Formats: sequence, C-alpha cells, structure tokens
Amino acid sequence: MSTARNPQHILRLLVSCRKITAQVTNPATESIIAMASSSEQEFVSHYRSHANRFPRSHNFWDARIASRVGEKLGLRLMEIGVSDVEIDIQEEISRPHHHRKLVIPLFDSVKKTGVFVSGTEELHF
Repeated sequence: MSTARNPQHILRLLVSCRKITAQVTNPATESIIAMASSSEQEFVSHYRSHANRFPRSHNFWDARIASRVGEKLGLRLMEIGVSDVEIDIQEEISRPHHHRKLVIPLFDSVKKTGVFVSGTEELHF
C-alpha cells in the first residue's frame, strides 16, 4: 500500500494600494478554502477615513490591518481544520520592499492563531 503525500494548502496574497486579500487554496482542486480581506465590513470605517483625508494617501491599509486580516484568516483555517499552509517564497521575495515589509505581520498573525506557515523563515529582515 503506497501512501501519497497530501500537498499543503497554498497561501497567496493579492496586494494593491487599496486592499490586501489573503486566500488559501487546495492545490489539488485549485479551489479557495478560506479567505480574508481588508475590504470586509470590519475595515470599512478605516477605508473611509483614509479615502476622505487630505492630502490623499495612496495606501489604504497598513501593517495593523494586514495583521488583523491574518488573524481572521488563521481563525477561519482553524475552524475548518487546516493546521499548516505554504507560501510561494519566490513570489513573496519578488514583492516590492515596502509591500513585503507590510505583509510580514499578516504571516505572523496567522502563526499566532496556531496555523504553521511554511516558507516565512526566509522573509524576515
């Protein structure tokens, strides 16, 4: 009887100046199993305050928002029984430095909820 290794779930980030979205996919089916985003209802007041201030800011999220998105994602993963995810280290390293610096708190928050995030060891400065 052969045992096939179950591929880890993949954590991908979609980052723009307006929002950050974290989604975890099942590599076998490419379907999204959990997702969290800074465009959720909890962050609407923060978004509005940044949209209406003068001078206008081009970045509507920060490390604190990314951390909260990571926490929400981690809790959702724990609810469905996912205890470890993997990131594409090349994709994360290729991000601009200012975005990479802001997404590290997201990965740390996911870890704090009890989900192991493989690949983040290489991202720390």
